[in-house]
Amino acid sequence: MLSPTKAALDQGASGPDAATPGDLPPPAPLTSEDCAVFLDFDGTLVEIAERPDAVEVAPGLAELVTALSTRLEGRLAIVTGRSIAALQDLLGPVEIALAGSHGGEFRPGAGCAVEPLAEPIPAEIISTLERFAAANGGLLVEPKPYSVAVHYRHHPEALEALLTCAQGLASAHSLALKHGKQVIELAMPGSDKGTAVARFMSLPAFAGRTPLFLGDDVTDEDAFRAVRGLGGIGVLVGAMRPTAAAARLPDVTAVHAWLKAGLNPEFQGKTQS
Repeated sequence: MLSPTKAALDQGASGPDAATPGDLPPPAPLTSEDCAVFLDFDGTLVEIAERPDAVEVAPGLAELVTALSTRLEGRLAIVTGRSIAALQDLLGPVEIALAGSHGGEFRPGAGCAVEPLAEPIPAEIISTLERFAAANGGLLVEPKPYSVAVHYRHHPEALEALLTCAQGLASAHSLALKHGKQVIELAMPGSDKGTAVARFMSLPAFAGRTPLFLGDDVTDEDAFRAVRGLGGIGVLVGAMRPTAAAARLPDVTAVHAWLKAGLNPEFQGKTQS
């Protein structure tokens, strides 16, 4: 059986940053022999909701990722923009590898302590954005340990002013500015998904394997480029757009089906999409 990397590349996904005008092939079926799997959360494992705390986690999702991590001998990690604490509030205390806050916090495996990969976001950055949000219709500010996000889904008219404010803060404090799906986020240096993937791939459990990263947002592009540099592929989830990914799945349901197909048939019957 072809590895997911080989299959996707053989079907024509190419280019330095893969701003592909046409569609991308789906990833080949997941095998346990040589892969390491990295999963975004929002928009990849769960549908994006109106508010970060309003997402619906499918029954059996925690069991699915835990079982797949076991099958891959620990070579599976969720790499999310959420804090690890916020992720576990939704998913439960899953015993797998995790990276939260876009990689600012890092848990190398089940039972391991969380390690910081960045400095905490300064309190004055959060308070400045909270004042801006209050003065612009009540935007939702989401503080995290190593970043802060401002959601403008319900106030798209505030985007231009929000970008100006965020760009000023990013320049003054040497922060990374990330523009995701109706959200602007400021993150401390070292807090990005590509850095987290590279860190995982340097660990003995992951080293030498073919990395795959599944994600839906432009904030996942750092990880797509990181896995490509390590001989793996990114898998874009959702509608086609310019991307460094080399394969695509259409939606969250397709992601669940692809993950389940990597497990034993008897487990597949016990989980629900």
